[in-house]
Amino acid sequence: MTSPNTTQTAARYVYGVTRAAAALPDGLTGLDGRPVTLITHEGCAAVTSDLPVGRPLGERADLLAHEHVLEALLATGTVVVPFRFGAALAGPEAVEKELLAANAERLTQILDRLDGRLEVRVRGTYVQDALLREVMNDDPQIADLNDRLRRIPADAADAAYYDRVRLGEMIARSLEQRREADGQALLEALAPAAHDLVRKPPAREDDVMDAAFLVDADRREDFERAVRDTGAAHADRITLRLIGPLPPYDFVPES
Repeated sequence: MTSPNTTQTAARYVYGVTRAAAALPDGLTGLDGRPVTLITHEGCAAVTSDLPVGRPLGERADLLAHEHVLEALLATGTVVVPFRFGAALAGPEAVEKELLAANAERLTQILDRLDGRLEVRVRGTYVQDALLREVMNDDPQIADLNDRLRRIPADAADAAYYDRVRLGEMIARSLEQRREADGQALLEALAPAAHDLVRKPPAREDDVMDAAFLVDADRREDFERAVRDTGAAHADRITLRLIGPLPPYDFVPES
């Protein structure tokens, strides 16, 4: 996205977009310790820092610097449309024209939606021992097959290979059914305290729910209380963990 005629310090790295009237935290620095500044156009401002032309991106330090800038803005209550790591434009003029002017209406709408709100993430994980006991107690067919397999002598274990596969498949189906029902119940308990939510597919077998919630800042305590109360109600079989506040990536439209 750079031009061959730009100077070596003309390119700009973009962390996100905020209001033109926003104030940056004093001394805020980004990639390579360079000062973070605003490039404004009408009501919006891009949060940027200098990026030498041709400087590659992708080091862990770059990602940490990117997140540091967004977290600093979040800590001061500054509304920001966070950009995914790696956004760069040829220079200040490109930032103003290609980013801000060309997308002014859309960016303003997103800022309006995010203003006064924050993203938090809630993950629910099964207590494995409790869950397996529950599966065995609730499904006699699984319990009987498991009991028969446990009584097979070690030297005859190979003969029961297909039964073990069948048992694994039966348990997996039972877990999937429970995950769907339990995950929906957790979402229904937490959703009333949030403005919006995005459900994510579970990443691990013992995950019940993984969801991002957009919460009004003045209702943050209400939401956290809902998480605590819901967690306590399911504590014997599910562990809930709240993460955040986070930059609201999950509530920025992709295009």
